[in-house]
Amino acid sequence: MGISTMLQFKSDYMRRITDDTGIFQHTKFGVPDRSKGYTTDDNARALIAAVLLYSNNKDSVTLELIHTYISFIHHAQNTDGNFRNFMDYNRSFIEESGSEDCQGRTLWALGFALSHSTSLPDNLLNTCRYLINQALPHIDALGSPRAGAYAIIGLSYLIETPNALTYSFPYLHTSNTSEEKAFLPRAFIIDLIENMATRLHNQYTRNKGNDWNWFEDSLTYGNSMLPWALLKAFRISGNVNLKKTAKESLDFLSSKTFSNEGYYKPIGSHGWLLRNGVAAPYDEQPIEACEMLLACKEAAIVLQDPAYQKQATLCYEWYTGNNSIQTSLIDPQTGACYDGIHSIGLNLNQGSESIISLSIAHSVMHHE
Repeated sequence: MGISTMLQFKSDYMRRITDDTGIFQHTKFGVPDRSKGYTTDDNARALIAAVLLYSNNKDSVTLELIHTYISFIHHAQNTDGNFRNFMDYNRSFIEESGSEDCQGRTLWALGFALSHSTSLPDNLLNTCRYLINQALPHIDALGSPRAGAYAIIGLSYLIETPNALTYSFPYLHTSNTSEEKAFLPRAFIIDLIENMATRLHNQYTRNKGNDWNWFEDSLTYGNSMLPWALLKAFRISGNVNLKKTAKESLDFLSSKTFSNEGYYKPIGSHGWLLRNGVAAPYDEQPIEACEMLLACKEAAIVLQDPAYQKQATLCYEWYTGNNSIQTSLIDPQTGACYDGIHSIGLNLNQGSESIISLSIAHSVMHHE
């Protein structure tokens, strides 16, 4: 089954579950569940999806979505630079600070937006720069491996993109003040990337062994972000140990998630996979297929091995029907994505994380 088997991609479902505040977290089937409110996590990932869509079609509706998602993130940031995550339908955040994963995911999204600087208006890019600069003092303290991985990826996009570290002006401007020179300091950001990547590498080295090539004693959620982050960091630092660890760990993850029958099967969220154990078969989540696809695309480039591109294609085909139940997760009537595969079939809800994941996967496979 090839990627051409997908029906015409419909991008308007994401707009239908977004209001003037942000994208809703959950749905009841295809209707936003207002009781669950919004999250910065989802609005950050929606920003990535919307930036990819806008880079391909330059339509005003998608640009409006980008405005909404960046505005949500701006409102989520505390004065100290951390991001709050959960907001109720009354537009009130219900926590003082979000999880470490929330901090990392938001940096990923903001850095990714800046990597598309040729497509987006300067005023939006300047907002992204401001938000990252405010968050910088907290990044090195992130203890969660996944949070660190998300942050590494976002900061790597920042370093790789020309002119990303200074505000854009509509006229010739030279940074003169000490405040301007301290804004998004390149050497500091590169040190952050290298230090966090080294911590990931050292954690992997301490934990691997006995046919278990992984950073932790379990495979849970967001696994592919860890090797992907090391690949990104290798491109910045040139440290070959990071590349070696990235390849070993990604290959191990692949051995646990690509079936002998020729389809991708993420680790089930109801039990995960513990060291020396058996992987939980369900639930299979759309976000896992998307993030594994992104890691494999990066590996195909960095490791110069087309086998990873084939794995990325299998991740995309998971959405279109080449999966454990041989059923498409895409609603042909609306273009929405079902919320995963569980033991009795599809989860018929169609929340934001699912359509965002499908949208990113589709854009990357067809346009990037």
